[in-house]
Amino acid sequence: MPDPVLSLKDARLTLQGNAGPVEILKGISLEVERGQSVGLIGPSGSGKSSLLMLMGGLEKATAGSVTALGHDLTAMNEDALARFRRGNMSVVFQSFHLIPTMTALENVATPLELAGVKDAFERAEAELTAVGLGSRMHHYPAQMSGGEQQRVALARAAAPRPAILLADEPTGNLDGPNGQAIMDLLFGLRDRHGATLVLVTHAPELAARCDRVVTLRDGLIDAETSMAEAAQ
Repeated sequence: MPDPVLSLKDARLTLQGNAGPVEILKGISLEVERGQSVGLIGPSGSGKSSLLMLMGGLEKATAGSVTALGHDLTAMNEDALARFRRGNMSVVFQSFHLIPTMTALENVATPLELAGVKDAFERAEAELTAVGLGSRMHHYPAQMSGGEQQRVALARAAAPRPAILLADEPTGNLDGPNGQAIMDLLFGLRDRHGATLVLVTHAPELAARCDRVVTLRDGLIDAETSMAEAAQ
């Protein structure tokens, strides 16, 4: 078997609340192979987004291990995690997190420039064209619809050509047609760049587009389905 791109072994997350420690994740063991797409579903509060944050090193497991591309994320400090993410991961959130004083082109190109990519603006133009915004590159976020802003966020995520693409409810702020278009683009970008995709969603029909669906409940994996097997 190939080495997994993501590997969690008895990963736990406990956060301090007003009334004391709160167990968010209670022991998650999961492996994701290169190029796979995995949908994370479950009721609100089940730990889906927290699990995604562990995978991206945006939260650190309080017990167990989280490994990405052979690197132990739990052993890294914040600076090392930031460098690792910059070179290997992209995250798409429900909120677009665009810089309002920058154009679409600048929002996509600036992170590339900061990472030392020499053809940052050329690559940003190509990614914006790929998500259908070739004519909107010089518009600011306030001049764009929610669907267009999420397209910019997708282009920004795809531009570094990450090995791992994480998406947390990327259609949550969009209506049905716009949400469907964003999902089509997300899977298209995944296919074009060969990234491993982990997707949090409340929509079963979106999760069903993934190779595997993992259901969380009360901070634990409740079920796992291979969509190829389910289709037989």
